[in-house]
Amino acid sequence: MHALTDIGRSYSAVARALGLDRRTVRKYALASTWQEVMRRPPRKPSTLDPYRDYLQQRWDEGEHNAKALHEELRTKGYLGHYQRVKMAIAPLRRGLPLDQPHERPPSPRETARWITTRPDKRNLYATERLHRLLDQCPELQYTYDLVRRFAAMLDNRDATPLPTWLDDLSRSGLAPLAGVAGALREDQYAVAQGITTPYNSGVNEGRITDLKLQKRIMAGRASVSLLRHRVVLIAHLRRSVDRSTMEPPR
Repeated sequence: MHALTDIGRSYSAVARALGLDRRTVRKYALASTWQEVMRRPPRKPSTLDPYRDYLQQRWDEGEHNAKALHEELRTKGYLGHYQRVKMAIAPLRRGLPLDQPHERPPSPRETARWITTRPDKRNLYATERLHRLLDQCPELQYTYDLVRRFAAMLDNRDATPLPTWLDDLSRSGLAPLAGVAGALREDQYAVAQGITTPYNSGVNEGRITDLKLQKRIMAGRASVSLLRHRVVLIAHLRRSVDRSTMEPPR
């Protein structure tokens, strides 16, 4: 393409000569190297990503043994395999920089899961990405603070801060949060009861999940009597497990 365009031929003429689309010809003609037009898929996030700065630091300090580095990372919470550490530092042995991850933006569902998960239950990678995300978005930071305040009410079984929390929710300036506040105010007494009492619908939801699971597994392949038998067996198994967990240790 460069040979043809360099002698003055137009993109359309080159496209006709090579049997390619004109936009493809233009893209390659404007590129100075072939690497510019290669589409390299972004590397998937790895559990090793939060520790790459530490690996670079230890390498600069003179520690070049992959097994030793792997043991150091394990003391810091890394649960991955030694082989991944060995592959990660391979570029350093050739005098190249560490392969930096090309992160994709987190999806709304992924972000919501990070926000609603208890901080002590999040892994290091999720915590680090969430903090970077909150630093870039004040609205999301405000939402995160509200979610953690509500979680504290649930943990302490204390609904006293609920009215103030609902006021802050309404004044957030974010339409979805204001809508949630309006819905909760309509049944605020029930919400307070749900916060302060140990009762919930978890047992019923578990039974419904069992029924849906059996329906999906056996749909079209079992009679009503067989489905009923399976449901009864699962209920019996649940009761046996619940009974065993309630018995004091001997």
